[in-house]
Amino acid sequence: MGNDHDSSYKFLFSAPELVRDLILGFVPDEWLHSLDYTTLEKVPGSYVSEDFRHRADDIVWRVRLGGDWVYLYLLIEFQSSVDKYMALRMMVYVGLLYQDLIKRGDVLADGRLPPILPIPPILPIVLYNGSPRWTAATDVFDLIPAVPGLVAQFKPRLKYLLIDESAYSDSELASLQNLIAAVFRIEHPAAPATINELLGLLNEWLIDRPDLRRMFALWIRATLKRKAEYRILLPQIDDLQELNVMLAEQLEEWAHEYEAQGVQKGMQQGESLALQRLLARRFGALPHDMTARIATASVEEIEGWFDRAIDASRLEDVFGAGAPY
Repeated sequence: MGNDHDSSYKFLFSAPELVRDLILGFVPDEWLHSLDYTTLEKVPGSYVSEDFRHRADDIVWRVRLGGDWVYLYLLIEFQSSVDKYMALRMMVYVGLLYQDLIKRGDVLADGRLPPILPIPPILPIVLYNGSPRWTAATDVFDLIPAVPGLVAQFKPRLKYLLIDESAYSDSELASLQNLIAAVFRIEHPAAPATINELLGLLNEWLIDRPDLRRMFALWIRATLKRKAEYRILLPQIDDLQELNVMLAEQLEEWAHEYEAQGVQKGMQQGESLALQRLLARRFGALPHDMTARIATASVEEIEGWFDRAIDASRLEDVFGAGAPY
């Protein structure tokens, strides 16, 4: 993921309210939900990795449980693409965190690592915002082939919790009064009007939190500027209300373009399917490469092929020498 995007997410997750809403809204565990998140405290999270490059981008929080602390290790190298070896990376990062706790003396009186609980004392989370669904293993155990005999007992295990933004529909997210749900909806808006709606909601939810209002205004501005499809130009703004006013006209223009693109896409899909049906009826099952080419062609190209397909005696007569198969 690009450094700008990564940095903007780290900026958001420097606020305990965002960490709280991530846990409460997207981690399905009643015990975790019962913790007192007013005690959230940020822990220094810079470690030296195995290749001696200094790591300063981990975000670690702890929350009090009675007289103990529960460490929640949140890896904020947010993923926009699938990383096959993410489970291995998480195992390394968790080990580095434990190593750092030992170095600082944050261990139990008997020397055990803190704390001993019925769930992992460190909760590794990967937040993924890419378009394809996540397919990588979530346990390092699954990255290693099966081995026979005694050795099988020593295959390492370490799982991370995957939160895949694309796994949630806009309606599911809209039902949550949750800051992280709003972040997901701004990242993947169902329509341009969604952004205006969310700006209004955030303005209302954070009425007594000018620090978070400013943080969200800066993050939303950076997010919209990064998305080429919006083509939105904005001055430096750190107020949600002002941002909403300035965006209103530009988002309305984008909404018209969005609607027009939807109509054009619908036409293209309809023409594509009609041509594929005609060709299959006349010449039999189509090669995969041909259907893929037709599916991505412009309306004008499809109409030209359709006209030739009516009288053609062979597929070659439809597509010519540059046939897409």
